[in-house]
Amino acid sequence: MRTPKPCLLPKRPTTRQGLLASGMTAQMIRTALNSGRLKRLRRGVFVDADVWPDDARDQHLLLAAAELEVHHTAVLSHESAAASWGLPHPGFVEWHAGPVSLTVPPGDSVRSRASRCVHRIAPLPGALVTRDGDGRPITTLARTAVDLALLRSLPDALVILDGAARLLCAAMVAAPRRRDYANPRLAAAVRQLFEHANLSRRAAGLSAAIELCDPRRESAPESMSAGHFHLAALPAPQCQAKLQTPIGDAFPDFYWPEHNLIGECDGAVKYADAQAYVREKEREQALRDLGYRMVRWQAKEIMVSPNVVVERVARQFD
Repeated sequence: MRTPKPCLLPKRPTTRQGLLASGMTAQMIRTALNSGRLKRLRRGVFVDADVWPDDARDQHLLLAAAELEVHHTAVLSHESAAASWGLPHPGFVEWHAGPVSLTVPPGDSVRSRASRCVHRIAPLPGALVTRDGDGRPITTLARTAVDLALLRSLPDALVILDGAARLLCAAMVAAPRRRDYANPRLAAAVRQLFEHANLSRRAAGLSAAIELCDPRRESAPESMSAGHFHLAALPAPQCQAKLQTPIGDAFPDFYWPEHNLIGECDGAVKYADAQAYVREKEREQALRDLGYRMVRWQAKEIMVSPNVVVERVARQFD
C-alpha cells in the first residue's frame, strides 16, 4: 500500500505553476479546492484557506498580493496603498471596500479580465516606490496621498494629506510627541515630499492643498472643517494651540486668538467612554471661566452639512 504524499498548502498567494513546482499535482489541487482547504484568490492564484483573514482590510491586502503574483511589474497604489498605509478616508467608507488598485508601467501587458482589479498605467520613478510591512511593492506614502487627493475638493484632499502628513512626521522621529507635529521644519519637509510626488504627476492643481496641509490636525473631520473654513474665507485658525488652564494644558481643535474663540469638532470616537466626556466638560468649563468663547459642531455635520457648520462659526466673527 502506497503512503499518501503529504500536501503542504501555501501560506502566501501562490500561482498554479508554483503549486505544481512544489510537488502538488493537478488532482491534488482540485481535491484541496473542492474540500475547502485551498482558497482561490483570483484565477490561477491560491492560498491555504486557513490563512484567509477575518478582517476586511487584511482580506483586501491578501487579494492585492495575489494580483502582484500575476503582474510582476505592478505596485499597490491608490485605494489599496491607502489601505496598507492606514490613511483616513474623507467619506463614510473605507479604502479597502473597493477593488484592488494597482499601477503598472506603460507598455506592460495587463490581464484584467481574470479578476476584479483596477489597473492604472503610469510611470513610477524608483524614489516613489517602496515596500510595505509584508514586502509588497507599493507607492510611497507621499505619492499615495497625492494620487488620492488629486482632483478631490479641498476639504477631502486635506483629509488625505493631513493624515499622511501625521504619519510622515511620526516616521521622522524616534518617539513622536505632540510638539513634533507642530514642528515647522518637519511640516515643511513633509510638504516637500508631497510636492516632489506631485511633480511626478505634473498636476499643478494640488499645490494649494499641499500648502494648507497641517500635521497638527488629529482627525479627518478636523481636516475637512479646515478645508471648508478656507473655502468660505473665514479667518485662519491655529490648530491644537496650547492654552493653559488651572486644570492643565488644553489643546483645542481650532483657536482664533484675535477673536478669543475656540472651535471644537466632536466625534463619537473622541468621547468613547464616560470619563473622557467628563474630562472634556471640565476642560470646557475651565476655558470658559478664563473668558474664552466656544463654538462646537459634530463630525457628521461637517461631512453632511458643511454650510451649517460654516455659518455657525462665521456668526462668531460678526
